[in-house]
Amino acid sequence: MTANRVPGPSPLFFAASGEQELERFFRSALERNPGMPILFLCIGTDRSTGDSLGPLVGTMLEERGVSGVIGTLREPCDADRLGREASALPADAVVIAIDACLGRPENVGRFLLAEGSLQPARSVGGALPPVGDYSVAAVVGEFGPKPYITLQTTSLYAVMEMAKRIADAAAAALAAVRPQAFGAREAVPADAAFEFENDGSLK
Repeated sequence: MTANRVPGPSPLFFAASGEQELERFFRSALERNPGMPILFLCIGTDRSTGDSLGPLVGTMLEERGVSGVIGTLREPCDADRLGREASALPADAVVIAIDACLGRPENVGRFLLAEGSLQPARSVGGALPPVGDYSVAAVVGEFGPKPYITLQTTSLYAVMEMAKRIADAAAAALAAVRPQAFGAREAVPADAAFEFENDGSLK
């Protein structure tokens, strides 16, 4: 649910474990909103391993040519930026919010999918507003008494693998339902091969 709409009741989450479930979720969101702009709001920071999932997903989506992405490693949509971005979301856009979270031990490595918003920073006691018409909360670690330390010490490999599954599933759903969501990518001329030059700077 975007910031331009009235918050509703808390959504019921479905815990998914694989890329096929993720792709079905994304396809359902696209098919139920034909003709409406789709925005991927990838929340998080590049300064915390566990909380880097959102920016990693945003970067991977951009690398796959997906347009309508907010939040990348280069320009993270962190707590400082999220409020500005949320207030500027187009009222007619369908927003898919993607963020990391902490959860029960049995859900670590899984994805909590919902038609409805997610509340960023809830695991660490934050008070950010709920965002997203649809949401993907990736459970990167177990919730405990020291959530910040858990996020800081989360395996980067595990987070990158989860981010890749989300990006692959979203790109596959877009390719099947809405291929026009892929922005045009500038072609590299065939004769623009990289050439080494010895400039004498290395001794």
